[in-house]
Amino acid sequence: MTSDDTARPAPASRSIETYSALTPDQGEAVLALIAEAARTDGQQAVSEQGRLRILPHSRLRSTGGTPMGERDGVSHLLLTLGDALVGYAQLEDTDPVEAPAAELVVHPSHRGHGHGRALGAALLAASGKRLRVWAHGGHAAARHLAQVLGLTMFRELRQLRRSLTDLALPEPVLAEGVSVRTFVPGADDSAWLAVNAAAFAHHPEQGSLTQRDLDDRKAEAWFDPEGFFLAERGGELVGFHWTKVHAEEGLGEVYVVGVLPGVQGGGLGKALTTVGLRHLASRGLPTAMLYVDADNKAAVSVYERLGFTTYETDLMYRSES
Repeated sequence: MTSDDTARPAPASRSIETYSALTPDQGEAVLALIAEAARTDGQQAVSEQGRLRILPHSRLRSTGGTPMGERDGVSHLLLTLGDALVGYAQLEDTDPVEAPAAELVVHPSHRGHGHGRALGAALLAASGKRLRVWAHGGHAAARHLAQVLGLTMFRELRQLRRSLTDLALPEPVLAEGVSVRTFVPGADDSAWLAVNAAAFAHHPEQGSLTQRDLDDRKAEAWFDPEGFFLAERGGELVGFHWTKVHAEEGLGEVYVVGVLPGVQGGGLGKALTTVGLRHLASRGLPTAMLYVDADNKAAVSVYERLGFTTYETDLMYRSES
Protein backbone atom coordinates (compact mmCIF):
# COMPACT_ATOMS: atom_id res chain seq x y z
CA MET A 1 0.00 0.00 0.00
CA THR A 2 1.29 3.41 -0.96
CA SER A 3 -0.48 6.63 -0.04
CA ASP A 4 -0.93 10.05 -1.55
CA ASP A 5 -3.79 11.32 0.61
CA THR A 6 -4.25 15.09 0.85
CA ALA A 7 -7.16 17.45 1.28
CA ARG A 8 -6.91 18.68 -2.31
CA PRO A 9 -9.93 17.99 -4.54
CA ALA A 10 -9.70 15.08 -6.98
CA PRO A 11 -9.44 15.74 -10.71
CA ALA A 12 -12.87 15.48 -12.34
CA SER A 13 -11.65 12.89 -14.86
CA ARG A 14 -10.75 10.30 -12.26
CA SER A 15 -12.58 6.99 -12.51
CA ILE A 16 -12.24 3.58 -10.87
CA GLU A 17 -13.34 0.44 -12.70
CA THR A 18 -13.43 -3.08 -11.24
CA TYR A 19 -12.57 -6.21 -13.25
CA SER A 20 -12.65 -9.91 -12.44
CA ALA A 21 -9.78 -10.43 -14.93
CA LEU A 22 -7.48 -8.11 -16.86
CA THR A 23 -6.70 -8.15 -20.55
CA PRO A 24 -3.04 -8.65 -21.51
CA ASP A 25 -2.71 -4.92 -22.25
CA GLN A 26 -4.26 -3.96 -18.92
CA GLY A 27 -2.07 -6.45 -17.10
CA GLU A 28 1.11 -5.17 -18.71
CA ALA A 29 0.13 -1.59 -17.82
CA VAL A 30 -0.51 -2.54 -14.20
CA LEU A 31 2.80 -4.39 -13.90
CA ALA A 32 4.61 -1.39 -15.40
CA LEU A 33 2.94 0.89 -12.84
CA ILE A 34 3.95 -1.42 -9.98
CA ALA A 35 7.54 -1.58 -11.27
CA GLU A 36 7.78 2.20 -11.55
CA ALA A 37 6.48 2.62 -8.00
CA ALA A 38 8.99 0.02 -6.74
CA ARG A 39 11.86 1.97 -8.30
CA THR A 40 10.76 5.04 -6.36
CA ASP A 41 9.80 3.35 -3.09
CA GLY A 42 12.51 0.69 -2.96
CA GLN A 43 9.79 -1.85 -2.17
CA GLN A 44 7.12 -3.71 -4.13
CA ALA A 45 3.65 -2.41 -3.22
CA VAL A 46 2.03 -5.61 -4.52
CA SER A 47 3.25 -9.02 -3.35
CA GLU A 48 4.51 -11.80 -5.59
CA GLN A 49 1.20 -13.64 -5.23
CA GLY A 50 -0.67 -10.49 -6.23
CA ARG A 51 1.55 -9.89 -9.25
CA LEU A 52 1.07 -13.47 -10.42
CA ARG A 53 -2.68 -12.89 -10.45
CA ILE A 54 -2.40 -9.87 -12.75
CA LEU A 55 -1.13 -11.39 -15.98
CA PRO A 56 -1.53 -15.16 -16.43
CA HIS A 57 1.18 -17.12 -18.16
CA SER A 58 0.37 -17.81 -21.78
CA ARG A 59 0.58 -21.55 -21.24
CA LEU A 60 -2.34 -21.44 -18.79
CA ARG A 61 -5.74 -21.99 -20.35
CA SER A 62 -9.29 -21.54 -19.13
CA THR A 63 -11.29 -24.48 -17.86
CA GLY A 64 -14.98 -24.87 -17.19
CA GLY A 65 -15.83 -21.69 -19.04
CA THR A 66 -13.70 -19.45 -16.81
CA PRO A 67 -11.86 -16.74 -18.78
CA MET A 68 -8.08 -17.10 -18.78
CA GLY A 69 -6.73 -15.03 -15.91
CA GLU A 70 -9.94 -14.95 -13.88
CA ARG A 71 -9.67 -16.25 -10.33
CA ASP A 72 -12.54 -16.84 -7.97
CA GLY A 73 -12.75 -14.13 -5.32
CA VAL A 74 -10.10 -11.84 -6.89
CA SER A 75 -10.93 -8.36 -8.21
CA HIS A 76 -8.76 -5.73 -9.87
CA LEU A 77 -9.49 -2.03 -9.41
CA LEU A 78 -7.99 0.31 -12.02
CA LEU A 79 -7.90 4.05 -11.32
CA THR A 80 -7.51 6.16 -14.45
CA LEU A 81 -7.24 9.84 -15.35
CA GLY A 82 -8.60 10.02 -18.86
CA ASP A 83 -6.75 7.21 -20.63
CA ALA A 84 -3.84 7.09 -18.18
CA LEU A 85 -3.60 4.35 -15.56
CA VAL A 86 -2.38 5.98 -12.33
CA GLY A 87 -3.55 3.62 -9.60
CA TYR A 88 -4.23 -0.06 -8.98
CA ALA A 89 -5.71 -2.15 -6.20
CA GLN A 90 -6.32 -5.86 -5.84
CA LEU A 91 -8.96 -7.39 -3.57
CA GLU A 92 -8.98 -11.06 -2.63
CA ASP A 93 -12.06 -12.49 -0.95
CA THR A 94 -11.37 -16.22 -0.68
CA ASP A 95 -10.90 -16.82 3.04
CA PRO A 96 -14.13 -18.16 4.62
CA VAL A 97 -13.28 -16.56 7.98
CA GLU A 98 -10.96 -13.59 7.51
CA ALA A 99 -11.96 -10.28 5.94
CA PRO A 100 -11.00 -9.71 2.28
CA ALA A 101 -7.33 -8.75 1.79
CA ALA A 102 -6.07 -5.97 -0.46
CA GLU A 103 -2.97 -4.26 -1.82
CA LEU A 104 -2.85 -0.92 -3.63
CA VAL A 105 -0.42 1.42 -5.34
CA VAL A 106 -0.45 4.88 -6.95
CA HIS A 107 2.00 5.93 -9.66
CA PRO A 108 4.73 8.14 -8.15
CA SER A 109 4.03 10.96 -10.63
CA HIS A 110 0.39 11.16 -9.56
CA ARG A 111 0.67 11.15 -5.80
CA GLY A 112 -0.59 14.04 -3.75
CA HIS A 113 -4.09 14.13 -5.30
CA GLY A 114 -6.08 11.75 -3.10
CA HIS A 115 -5.93 8.75 -5.45
CA GLY A 116 -4.79 6.41 -2.69
CA ARG A 117 -7.69 7.50 -0.53
CA ALA A 118 -10.09 6.99 -3.43
CA LEU A 119 -8.82 3.45 -4.02
CA GLY A 120 -9.01 2.71 -0.31
CA ALA A 121 -12.60 3.96 -0.15
CA ALA A 122 -13.48 1.80 -3.15
CA LEU A 123 -11.95 -1.25 -1.45
CA LEU A 124 -13.91 -0.57 1.73
CA ALA A 125 -17.11 -0.30 -0.28
CA ALA A 126 -16.39 -3.48 -2.25
CA SER A 127 -15.61 -5.45 0.91
CA GLY A 128 -18.56 -4.21 2.93
CA LYS A 129 -16.12 -2.41 5.21
CA ARG A 130 -14.53 -5.75 6.20
CA LEU A 131 -11.02 -5.20 4.91
CA ARG A 132 -7.38 -6.11 5.49
CA VAL A 133 -4.71 -4.09 3.63
CA TRP A 134 -0.97 -4.72 3.31
CA ALA A 135 1.51 -1.86 3.63
CA HIS A 136 4.75 -3.36 2.33
CA GLY A 137 7.74 -1.69 3.90
CA GLY A 138 5.59 0.03 6.51
CA HIS A 139 6.19 3.49 4.99
CA ALA A 140 4.89 6.52 6.89
CA ALA A 141 2.61 7.57 4.00
CA ALA A 142 0.93 4.16 4.04
CA ARG A 143 0.45 4.35 7.80
CA HIS A 144 -1.18 7.75 7.33
CA LEU A 145 -3.53 6.41 4.65
CA ALA A 146 -4.51 3.52 6.92
CA GLN A 147 -5.36 6.02 9.65
CA VAL A 148 -7.41 8.14 7.23
CA LEU A 149 -9.36 5.04 6.17
CA GLY A 150 -10.01 4.06 9.79
CA LEU A 151 -7.81 0.95 9.70
CA THR A 152 -5.72 -0.37 12.59
CA MET A 153 -2.48 -2.37 12.42
CA PHE A 154 -2.74 -6.02 13.49
CA ARG A 155 -0.05 -8.04 11.68
CA GLU A 156 3.69 -7.54 11.31
CA LEU A 157 5.70 -9.48 8.74
CA ARG A 158 9.47 -9.15 9.03
CA GLN A 159 12.04 -9.51 6.29
CA LEU A 160 15.23 -10.95 7.77
CA ARG A 161 18.63 -11.09 6.06
CA ARG A 162 22.06 -12.55 6.66
CA SER A 163 25.36 -12.66 4.80
CA LEU A 164 26.25 -15.80 2.85
CA THR A 165 29.87 -14.82 2.27
CA ASP A 166 30.82 -15.95 5.78
CA LEU A 167 28.48 -18.93 5.95
CA ALA A 168 29.86 -21.38 8.50
CA LEU A 169 26.93 -23.59 9.39
CA PRO A 170 27.54 -27.15 10.59
CA GLU A 171 26.46 -30.13 8.51
CA PRO A 172 22.68 -30.53 8.76
CA VAL A 173 21.65 -33.34 11.09
CA LEU A 174 18.76 -35.47 9.83
CA ALA A 175 16.81 -37.90 11.96
CA GLU A 176 17.26 -41.60 11.28
CA GLY A 177 15.39 -42.67 8.17
CA VAL A 178 15.07 -39.14 6.77
CA SER A 179 16.69 -38.29 3.44
CA VAL A 180 16.70 -35.15 1.29
CA ARG A 181 16.33 -34.91 -2.49
CA THR A 182 15.22 -32.25 -4.96
CA PHE A 183 11.74 -31.62 -6.32
CA VAL A 184 10.57 -33.31 -9.53
CA PRO A 185 8.01 -31.09 -11.29
CA GLY A 186 4.80 -32.94 -12.02
CA ALA A 187 5.68 -36.06 -10.06
CA ASP A 188 5.89 -34.27 -6.67
CA ASP A 189 3.19 -31.62 -7.12
CA SER A 190 0.31 -33.34 -5.30
CA ALA A 191 2.41 -34.57 -2.40
CA TRP A 192 3.99 -31.16 -1.91
CA LEU A 193 0.64 -29.35 -2.00
CA ALA A 194 -0.72 -31.72 0.67
CA VAL A 195 2.25 -31.23 3.01
CA ASN A 196 2.27 -27.49 2.41
CA ALA A 197 -1.43 -27.27 3.31
CA ALA A 198 -0.88 -29.31 6.49
CA ALA A 199 2.24 -27.41 7.55
CA PHE A 200 0.59 -24.01 6.99
CA ALA A 201 -3.00 -24.76 7.98
CA HIS A 202 -2.77 -21.71 10.27
CA HIS A 203 -1.37 -19.43 7.56
CA PRO A 204 -3.98 -17.58 5.42
CA GLU A 205 -1.81 -17.20 2.31
CA GLN A 206 0.71 -20.03 2.17
CA GLY A 207 -1.59 -22.79 3.35
CA SER A 208 -4.20 -22.15 0.66
CA LEU A 209 -1.92 -22.61 -2.37
CA THR A 210 -3.47 -24.64 -5.19
CA GLN A 211 -2.12 -26.49 -8.21
CA ARG A 212 -2.69 -23.34 -10.23
CA ASP A 213 -0.63 -21.31 -7.77
CA LEU A 214 2.16 -23.88 -7.96
CA ASP A 215 1.98 -23.88 -11.77
CA ASP A 216 2.27 -20.07 -11.76
CA ARG A 217 5.51 -20.29 -9.82
CA LYS A 218 6.90 -23.16 -11.88
CA ALA A 219 6.40 -20.98 -14.97
CA GLU A 220 8.46 -18.11 -13.53
CA ALA A 221 12.00 -17.56 -14.81
CA TRP A 222 13.40 -17.92 -11.28
CA PHE A 223 12.00 -21.41 -10.69
CA ASP A 224 14.75 -24.00 -10.25
CA PRO A 225 13.88 -27.50 -8.99
CA GLU A 226 17.53 -27.96 -7.97
CA GLY A 227 16.89 -25.40 -5.24
CA PHE A 228 13.67 -27.04 -4.05
CA PHE A 229 14.54 -29.61 -1.37
CA LEU A 230 12.23 -32.37 -0.14
CA ALA A 231 12.70 -34.43 3.03
CA GLU A 232 11.32 -37.95 2.95
CA ARG A 233 10.86 -40.70 5.49
CA GLY A 234 9.77 -44.14 4.40
CA GLY A 235 9.00 -42.81 0.94
CA GLU A 236 6.63 -40.13 2.26
CA LEU A 237 7.22 -36.38 2.11
CA VAL A 238 7.59 -34.91 5.62
CA GLY A 239 9.17 -31.50 4.97
CA PHE A 240 10.64 -29.16 2.39
CA HIS A 241 12.72 -26.06 1.78
CA TRP A 242 12.00 -24.13 -1.40
CA THR A 243 14.69 -21.55 -2.18
CA LYS A 244 14.49 -18.70 -4.65
CA VAL A 245 17.12 -16.58 -6.38
CA HIS A 246 16.56 -12.88 -7.07
CA ALA A 247 19.22 -12.60 -9.75
CA GLU A 248 19.02 -8.83 -10.33
CA GLU A 249 19.33 -8.05 -6.62
CA GLY A 250 21.94 -10.75 -5.94
CA LEU A 251 19.72 -12.20 -3.21
CA GLY A 252 18.95 -15.77 -2.26
CA GLU A 253 15.68 -16.36 -0.48
CA VAL A 254 14.51 -18.92 2.03
CA TYR A 255 11.26 -18.91 0.07
CA VAL A 256 9.33 -21.30 2.27
CA VAL A 257 10.24 -24.00 4.79
CA GLY A 258 7.55 -26.43 5.89
CA VAL A 259 7.46 -29.49 8.11
CA LEU A 260 4.55 -31.91 8.52
CA PRO A 261 2.89 -31.20 11.91
CA GLY A 262 3.58 -34.68 13.31
CA VAL A 263 7.30 -34.26 12.55
CA GLN A 264 7.75 -30.74 13.92
CA GLY A 265 9.99 -30.15 16.91
CA GLY A 266 12.68 -32.62 15.90
CA GLY A 267 15.05 -30.19 14.20
CA LEU A 268 14.03 -30.99 10.62
CA GLY A 269 13.13 -27.37 9.85
CA LYS A 270 16.56 -26.16 10.95
CA ALA A 271 18.29 -28.92 8.99
CA LEU A 272 16.33 -28.12 5.82
CA THR A 273 17.04 -24.41 6.25
CA THR A 274 20.76 -25.20 6.47
CA VAL A 275 20.58 -27.35 3.32
CA GLY A 276 19.00 -24.48 1.43
CA LEU A 277 21.39 -21.85 2.73
CA ARG A 278 24.36 -23.97 1.70
CA HIS A 279 22.83 -24.29 -1.77
CA LEU A 280 22.35 -20.52 -2.09
CA ALA A 281 25.92 -19.88 -0.92
CA SER A 282 27.20 -22.35 -3.52
CA ARG A 283 25.53 -20.20 -6.18
CA GLY A 284 27.81 -17.32 -5.20
CA LEU A 285 25.01 -15.19 -3.75
CA PRO A 286 26.24 -12.73 -1.12
CA THR A 287 23.03 -12.42 0.93
CA ALA A 288 20.05 -14.51 1.98
CA MET A 289 16.61 -13.18 2.96
CA LEU A 290 13.34 -14.57 4.27
CA TYR A 291 9.94 -13.47 5.56
CA VAL A 292 8.50 -14.47 8.94
CA ASP A 293 5.58 -13.27 11.05
CA ALA A 294 6.81 -11.30 14.04
CA ASP A 295 4.52 -13.24 16.38
CA ASN A 296 5.95 -16.59 15.28
CA LYS A 297 8.45 -16.52 18.11
CA ALA A 298 9.74 -20.06 17.56
CA ALA A 299 10.58 -19.44 13.89
CA VAL A 300 12.09 -16.01 14.60
CA SER A 301 14.30 -17.60 17.26
CA VAL A 302 15.49 -20.33 14.86
CA TYR A 303 16.36 -17.82 12.16
CA GLU A 304 18.11 -15.48 14.57
CA ARG A 305 20.26 -18.37 15.80
CA LEU A 306 21.14 -18.98 12.15
CA GLY A 307 22.46 -15.42 11.92
CA PHE A 308 19.46 -13.56 10.47
CA THR A 309 18.53 -10.04 11.59
CA THR A 310 15.55 -7.80 10.74
CA TYR A 311 16.00 -5.82 7.53
CA GLU A 312 12.54 -4.28 7.04
CA THR A 313 8.92 -4.78 8.05
CA ASP A 314 5.59 -5.15 6.25
CA LEU A 315 2.41 -4.23 8.12
CA MET A 316 -1.17 -5.34 7.62
CA TYR A 317 -4.07 -3.11 8.66
CA ARG A 318 -7.73 -4.00 9.07
CA SER A 319 -11.07 -2.35 9.57
CA GLU A 320 -12.87 -2.63 12.89
CA SER A 321 -16.04 -4.00 11.29
